[in-house]
Amino acid sequence: MLSPKKVKYRKMMKGRMGGSESRAVELAFGDFGLKTLERGRLDTRAIEAARIALTRYIKRGGRVWIRIFPDKPITKKPAETRMGKGKGAPEGWVAVVRPGRILFEMEGVDQATAREALRLAAHKLPVRTIVVEREGGSLGA
Repeated sequence: MLSPKKVKYRKMMKGRMGGSESRAVELAFGDFGLKTLERGRLDTRAIEAARIALTRYIKRGGRVWIRIFPDKPITKKPAETRMGKGKGAPEGWVAVVRPGRILFEMEGVDQATAREALRLAAHKLPVRTIVVEREGGSLGA
């Protein structure tokens, strides 16, 4: 699963997810993409599950790009622990996404296959998404 090799600080503040995305809002690599409509945190398991669903459906045909990376540590205190005594230990990694972000891109498959594969991948994610296509693509509509 995805995680950073090295980070400057082990624990990070929670932060706020306001606003909409300004980076990775248009297709850069493939002909089809999965774009978020909501803000949220995608953990490594959700990203990996979506990637597997996507690649399984296209049966190794075509090419897939993952446009997000989980680089924010999430901490959790043990169960049945009293309040206080500091912040919990790092438990996993998440990618913070805001509306408009492209999560996955793909090329090399026909439109029907791409739409179904991205639909299956979207079911694995905790945010609402839409399938986007490249304008004036060589495949046609």
